[in-house]
Amino acid sequence: MQILVISLGGSLLYTNSGEFDELHANRLASLFSKISKGSKLAIVAGGGRLAREYANASRKKQNNEFFADREAIKATRENAKKIISLLPKTAYSKVVQSFDEAKSAISKSAIVFSGGMLEGMTTDAVSVLMAEMLSAKTVINLGDTDGIYSADPKKDPSAKKFSVMPHSQLVELASKNDQRRAGTNFVFDLIASKLSARSNIELRFVNGKNLLEVENALLGKKFNGTIVRD
Repeated sequence: MQILVISLGGSLLYTNSGEFDELHANRLASLFSKISKGSKLAIVAGGGRLAREYANASRKKQNNEFFADREAIKATRENAKKIISLLPKTAYSKVVQSFDEAKSAISKSAIVFSGGMLEGMTTDAVSVLMAEMLSAKTVINLGDTDGIYSADPKKDPSAKKFSVMPHSQLVELASKNDQRRAGTNFVFDLIASKLSARSNIELRFVNGKNLLEVENALLGKKFNGTIVRD
């Protein structure tokens, strides 16, 4: 059975008012359960608003990016636990905290969740490394936009959306946006972009709020988003 790796953006898990979006989380959990009947899923949860809150509180207290990262990792794992609680027993019951644990867990369960793994490493990079280790050919990135643009479409209405692009172009875009700070937003971090390029892992970027498009992306059907491949 094939393994799909999903990078689940933390922004999808919180409402504009900052509360955990249990309604959408339930919808995502139902979709993951459905897809897991035909593919195994390794899902890496992002931190979103919660990670920013934890990281900012740590910065005020310690003025240290290492410990801000550590707090952000805690937030990603908390988000992962919340999704696991919504899934059936076919899902692994714990949030795995190492790549080796993930490999062991996915041999036993249809769905495995992790959050961050290491300070300084984003969940984007964790997702790609997970794919490399598990020999998965695809990472599906669920975010709050419908693909990759030449600029932030929320700020620049003239931004161009890419339907397909090579890894080299993604690396170029990521290099302009990657701030290497916990809780910041960028299209896909630079390390993750380079890792996916070295192993030619296909990346599919799709709006995680649109469940029909998410399902199409997971099933390898045509979807409204961006595909990165060489």
